Amino acid sequence: MPEAKQSTVSQQSTAEDSVRSPLITDMGDTTIAENVVAKLSGIAAREVPGVYSMGTAARRAFDTLTDRIPGSQTNVSGGVSVEKGEKQTAIDLTIVVEYGTSIVEVAEAIRRNVIRAVEQGTGLQVVEVNIEVTDVHLPGDDDDQQSSGDTVELN
Repeated sequence: MPEAKQSTVSQQSTAEDSVRSPLITDMGDTTIAENVVAKLSGIAAREVPGVYSMGTAARRAFDTLTDRIPGSQTNVSGGVSVEKGEKQTAIDLTIVVEYGTSIVEVAEAIRRNVIRAVEQGTGLQVVEVNIEVTDVHLPGDDDDQQSSGDTVELN
Protein backbone atom coordinates (compact mmCIF):
# COMPACT_ATOMS: atom_id res chain seq x y z
CA MET A 1 0.00 0.00 0.00
CA PRO A 2 2.72 2.58 0.76
CA GLU A 3 4.00 2.11 -2.80
CA ALA A 4 0.57 3.00 -4.21
CA LYS A 5 0.47 6.13 -2.06
CA GLN A 6 3.94 7.17 -3.16
CA SER A 7 3.05 6.80 -6.83
CA THR A 8 -0.08 8.92 -6.31
CA VAL A 9 1.93 11.61 -4.55
CA SER A 10 4.60 11.57 -7.24
CA GLN A 11 1.91 11.76 -9.94
CA GLN A 12 0.37 14.78 -8.17
CA SER A 13 3.71 16.56 -7.87
CA THR A 14 4.48 15.79 -11.53
CA ALA A 15 1.04 17.09 -12.51
CA GLU A 16 1.58 20.20 -10.39
CA ASP A 17 4.96 20.83 -12.04
CA SER A 18 3.32 20.76 -15.49
CA VAL A 19 0.58 23.23 -14.47
CA ARG A 20 1.17 26.76 -15.67
CA SER A 21 0.45 29.31 -13.00
CA PRO A 22 0.20 33.09 -12.97
CA LEU A 23 1.73 32.90 -9.48
CA ILE A 24 5.16 31.81 -10.73
CA THR A 25 6.67 34.16 -13.28
CA ASP A 26 10.09 35.20 -14.54
CA MET A 27 9.71 38.39 -12.51
CA GLY A 28 9.08 36.58 -9.21
CA ASP A 29 6.77 34.25 -7.30
CA THR A 30 3.54 35.00 -5.45
CA THR A 31 2.64 32.88 -2.43
CA ILE A 32 -0.94 32.53 -1.19
CA ALA A 33 -1.50 31.50 2.45
CA GLU A 34 -3.87 28.62 3.22
CA ASN A 35 -6.08 30.87 5.34
CA VAL A 36 -6.70 33.09 2.27
CA VAL A 37 -7.93 30.07 0.30
CA ALA A 38 -10.03 28.96 3.30
CA LYS A 39 -11.71 32.36 3.65
CA LEU A 40 -12.49 32.64 -0.05
CA SER A 41 -13.87 29.09 -0.01
CA GLY A 42 -15.99 29.71 3.08
CA ILE A 43 -17.50 32.90 1.68
CA ALA A 44 -18.21 31.27 -1.69
CA ALA A 45 -19.84 28.22 -0.07
CA ARG A 46 -22.05 30.33 2.20
CA GLU A 47 -23.35 32.27 -0.83
CA VAL A 48 -25.05 29.14 -2.19
CA PRO A 49 -28.79 28.87 -1.46
CA GLY A 50 -29.52 25.83 0.68
CA VAL A 51 -26.39 26.12 2.85
CA TYR A 52 -27.59 26.79 6.39
CA SER A 53 -24.20 26.84 8.10
CA MET A 54 -20.74 25.38 7.98
CA GLY A 55 -18.60 23.33 10.32
CA THR A 56 -19.12 20.61 12.87
CA ALA A 57 -21.53 21.04 15.79
CA ALA A 58 -18.64 22.08 18.05
CA ARG A 59 -17.41 24.69 15.54
CA ARG A 60 -20.94 26.11 15.11
CA ALA A 61 -21.40 26.34 18.90
CA PHE A 62 -18.07 28.12 19.27
CA ASP A 63 -18.96 30.53 16.43
CA THR A 64 -22.30 31.28 18.10
CA LEU A 65 -20.51 32.25 21.31
CA THR A 66 -17.90 34.40 19.60
CA ASP A 67 -20.60 36.18 17.57
CA ARG A 68 -22.02 37.50 20.86
CA ILE A 69 -18.76 39.21 21.80
CA PRO A 70 -18.84 42.88 20.77
CA GLY A 71 -16.20 43.67 18.17
CA SER A 72 -15.53 40.03 17.29
CA GLN A 73 -15.16 39.06 13.65
CA THR A 74 -17.25 36.41 11.95
CA ASN A 75 -15.20 33.30 11.21
CA VAL A 76 -15.86 32.73 7.50
CA SER A 77 -13.35 29.90 7.25
CA GLY A 78 -15.09 27.66 9.80
CA GLY A 79 -15.86 24.28 8.26
CA VAL A 80 -13.12 24.67 5.65
CA SER A 81 -9.91 22.65 5.42
CA VAL A 82 -7.32 23.40 2.74
CA GLU A 83 -4.29 21.58 1.37
CA LYS A 84 -2.25 23.89 -0.83
CA GLY A 85 0.81 23.58 -3.00
CA GLU A 86 2.57 26.25 -5.04
CA LYS A 87 0.11 26.04 -7.94
CA GLN A 88 -2.78 23.82 -6.85
CA THR A 89 -5.12 23.39 -3.93
CA ALA A 90 -7.65 20.88 -2.58
CA ILE A 91 -10.51 22.01 -0.37
CA ASP A 92 -12.67 20.10 2.13
CA LEU A 93 -15.93 21.65 3.33
CA THR A 94 -18.25 20.61 6.17
CA ILE A 95 -21.79 21.94 5.78
CA VAL A 96 -25.34 21.84 7.13
CA VAL A 97 -28.06 22.07 4.48
CA GLU A 98 -31.57 23.48 4.72
CA TYR A 99 -34.35 20.91 4.86
CA GLY A 100 -36.09 20.56 1.51
CA THR A 101 -33.09 21.35 -0.66
CA SER A 102 -31.44 18.83 -2.93
CA ILE A 103 -28.08 17.94 -1.38
CA VAL A 104 -26.73 16.97 -4.80
CA GLU A 105 -27.71 20.33 -6.33
CA VAL A 106 -26.34 22.27 -3.35
CA ALA A 107 -23.05 20.35 -3.52
CA GLU A 108 -22.70 20.99 -7.27
CA ALA A 109 -23.42 24.70 -6.79
CA ILE A 110 -20.89 24.90 -3.94
CA ARG A 111 -18.20 23.25 -6.09
CA ARG A 112 -18.83 25.65 -8.98
CA ASN A 113 -18.85 28.71 -6.72
CA VAL A 114 -15.79 27.71 -4.69
CA ILE A 115 -13.73 26.77 -7.74
CA ARG A 116 -14.63 30.05 -9.46
CA ALA A 117 -13.88 32.17 -6.38
CA VAL A 118 -10.58 30.49 -5.53
CA GLU A 119 -9.23 30.26 -9.07
CA GLN A 120 -10.19 33.85 -9.94
CA GLY A 121 -9.14 35.23 -6.57
CA THR A 122 -5.81 33.44 -6.15
CA GLY A 123 -4.69 32.00 -9.47
CA LEU A 124 -4.40 28.56 -7.85
CA GLN A 125 -5.86 25.58 -9.71
CA VAL A 126 -8.50 23.81 -7.60
CA VAL A 127 -8.01 20.07 -8.08
CA GLU A 128 -10.89 18.95 -5.84
CA VAL A 129 -13.63 20.22 -3.56
CA ASN A 130 -14.84 17.56 -1.12
CA ILE A 131 -18.09 18.25 0.70
CA GLU A 132 -19.26 16.55 3.89
CA VAL A 133 -22.90 17.14 4.84
CA THR A 134 -23.16 16.67 8.60
CA ASP A 135 -26.73 17.76 9.29
CA VAL A 136 -30.02 18.99 7.89
CA HIS A 137 -31.45 22.17 9.40
CA LEU A 138 -35.16 21.86 10.15
CA PRO A 139 -37.34 25.01 10.16
CA GLY A 140 -38.35 24.53 13.82
CA ASP A 141 -34.74 24.32 15.03
CA ASP A 142 -34.36 28.12 15.12
CA ASP A 143 -37.33 28.58 17.44
CA ASP A 144 -35.91 26.13 20.00
CA GLN A 145 -32.44 27.71 19.95
CA GLN A 146 -33.76 31.28 20.22
CA SER A 147 -36.08 30.52 23.12
CA SER A 148 -33.31 28.77 25.07
CA GLY A 149 -30.83 31.49 24.07
CA ASP A 150 -33.14 34.23 25.35
CA THR A 151 -33.08 32.83 28.88
CA VAL A 152 -29.28 32.90 29.16
CA GLU A 153 -28.00 35.81 31.18
CA LEU A 154 -24.39 36.95 31.26
CA ASN A 155 -23.24 38.80 34.37
